[in-house]
Amino acid sequence: MHPSLRFVKSEWFRLFVVGTLVFFGAEQALKFTGDAVFVPMVLLIGAFVVPVTFVAFFYGQERAVDKLVHVEAPLRMVATCFLVGGVIGVVIAGFVEYATLTKLTVSSLFIVGLIEESAKLIFPIVIYLRSRYRSEADGLLFGVTSGMGFAALETMGYGLVALVQSGGSVGMLEQTLLIRGLLSPVGHAAWTGLVCAALWGERERTKRTFNPIVIGVFALAVTLHALWDIAALSQQASITYAGYVIIGGISLILLIRRLREARRSVA
Repeated sequence: MHPSLRFVKSEWFRLFVVGTLVFFGAEQALKFTGDAVFVPMVLLIGAFVVPVTFVAFFYGQERAVDKLVHVEAPLRMVATCFLVGGVIGVVIAGFVEYATLTKLTVSSLFIVGLIEESAKLIFPIVIYLRSRYRSEADGLLFGVTSGMGFAALETMGYGLVALVQSGGSVGMLEQTLLIRGLLSPVGHAAWTGLVCAALWGERERTKRTFNPIVIGVFALAVTLHALWDIAALSQQASITYAGYVIIGGISLILLIRRLREARRSVA
């Protein structure tokens, strides 16, 4: 097989294809029958296909790197981080935002970014302090995983809101799931992944838990998050999507650089 097509045989790619087919089947059943019993299935699968696929990709990357140091994170810990990290992040962020924010303004969106980026770090930091998985690749994996768990659960919520507010429009549900699903790797996953990679990486290099580099990367994640939300508030779709492309592109480039640094650290 040509090197550029090797991804076709990858576990994450097969997972994506199967998940997409299952989602398409559930979606068509909902459209054809109009039976609300299919709504939870469409919400669940539609919100989770891309996040689970992205985590599977990074799990494969982490295993490839950590085989060199013989300490691979088990799948059960990754799954726990996805579910528990996502739930803790969404619940705590929701409570804090509800208690502190009365309206969304440009300045308050930076507070939203601070709250959500902090909430998504809670479970990864528990792993950081207690586990034996200590490489930068581990940090990147757990950060991406917690961010994707958060994104998947948030997408389910937005999907349900879109369905209710549109009076049961399956088209609006599909649009919400599609846009948020495709954008999730360059949003929540990238930002939390960058912070955790810095946290784990600096412990490897300097033996210091928190230092100016980690704080700077966290501030960068909060800023990217806030700018993303500001773009989303624009009344002009062209500005919103241009913001998504620019901010998402920067986030993805930084995430790829971190992945390469994690590989080089054990080479």
